[in-house]
Order: sequence, then C-alpha cells, then structure tokens
Amino acid sequence: MATLILEDGTTFSGLLFGANVSVSGEVVFQTGMVGYPEALTDPSYRCQLLTLTYPLVGNYGVPKDEDGEFGLSKWFESSKIHAAALIIGELSDDPSHWSSVKSLDQWLKEQGIPGLQGIDTRHLTKKIREKGTMLGKLVVDGTPEDSVPFDNPDKRNLVQEVSTKEPKVFNPSGSLRITVLDCGIKYNQIRCLAQRGACVTVVPWDHPLDSKDFDGLFISNGPGDPQFCQTTINNVRKVVCVESPKPVFGICLGHQLLSLVIGSKTYKMK
Repeated sequence: MATLILEDGTTFSGLLFGANVSVSGEVVFQTGMVGYPEALTDPSYRCQLLTLTYPLVGNYGVPKDEDGEFGLSKWFESSKIHAAALIIGELSDDPSHWSSVKSLDQWLKEQGIPGLQGIDTRHLTKKIREKGTMLGKLVVDGTPEDSVPFDNPDKRNLVQEVSTKEPKVFNPSGSLRITVLDCGIKYNQIRCLAQRGACVTVVPWDHPLDSKDFDGLFISNGPGDPQFCQTTINNVRKVVCVESPKPVFGICLGHQLLSLVIGSKTYKMK
C-alpha cells in the first residue's frame, strides 16, 4: 500500500506496484491516447508524478528496448523513464501483446520508479485541472510522512538535467541541415526530421549557434520553467533577431523559448 499526499493535504490511498520507494515532485495528468512507454520516457515529465486517465494501463506490457531507424530506440522516446512515479486507475496483471517482453510492473521495478493503482484518477484529474499543477508525494506505507519532503522541481534547471551533453549527428547524408536544440527532445522528433531527408545535428541546450551551420533551427520540447534557459534564449536571439533569419521551428517548451526571445513573457497554465 502507499498514499499520494497533495500539498493541500488531500490524500489518495492505493496499491503500490513497481519500485518500493517514496518520491515527491509535481503531480500532473495526461489525457492523451499515446502509450505509457512513450509517456514515461518523455523527458518533459522529468520529476513529475504522472497520472494517466486511461482506465486500464499495462495491458500490452513493455517492448524490448531495441534500435530502429537512425540508431534511435524503436519503442521509447528517450533512454530511460523520466517521470518520478506513475499513478493509474487499474494495472493489468496479465499483459498480452506480440511485442511485450515484460510487464509494466517489472519495467518500473528495473528503473526504480514507483507506481500507484486503485485510486480515483478522475477525481484527482479534476482537482489538478481546477487548481493547477500541485506538489505531491507518494509515501510507501511504513515510511514516516515527514521523512519525504515536498519537492518543487520548477525551482531548478530541469532542461540542463535532460539535455544531451555533446552534439550528435543523425542521417549525416541528409540534404538539408537541421540543428536541433535539445531541451528534452523525444526521439520521434529526430526520426521525423531524418525521415524527410534532413541531416539532423542535435546539440546541448546551451550550445552556441551560428546560422552558417544550418538550413533550419528546431527547438525541442522539455521540462520545467523556460526562464532557466537564459543561455538558450540569448543564443537563439543571435540567429533569429537578425535581418534575414534562417527558418526556425519550436514545439512546446521551444515555443515558450521563442516567445522569450522576442520579448514576451511566459506563465504556467493550469
């Protein structure tokens, strides 16, 4: 057993699965139909307790981590699980799928990530939707609640934690040169660009930029507050705020960074 405790004192008790550890972070929900292997390995969920609203999770197990096109993982969006915990309504105990090599429970255990099932995810989602993202902690039964402090990951540079440490080139024979600022990129973004004939150079979040190096600039998704990425903002400004800039495209956090580049302000929505 374990209990999810929100910063306003609300509690949700359920069954623990995955790793037998207590964690804290932001509690968020995801209503999309994307699979749980993809969601859990999305770097944008770094340090977040991820609630999936789909009623049954784990029914098709977890696939083998194998390389696909361009040396990218075939089934996952990054090299590991980034969410701090997984919160669901019901866990399937009997996964069945041709690609499955292990259960969701086994995968979470291997990666040291706890899961909580058997709670009213609809009630939790409605609460977060109205109040906005909330801090929370998942406390395993028998662990003193006070020994697991609330942790606000938005107070540190999460982009720096998930970004690549050195430049990497994918599809080097591609005709168009796309530089990608990795602020927490998902592998499928690299794959989509490479499949369309681009030579994709993925660089760290704070990598200096020169328009001579690319035909187009792509700024990825990522976790946390974009205000921590002042180095990125200054670097992008040097290649965007010029008379004839090269094409630039952002997604999610990338959009926020572009807004900051041109002098707008960002704030966290509910």
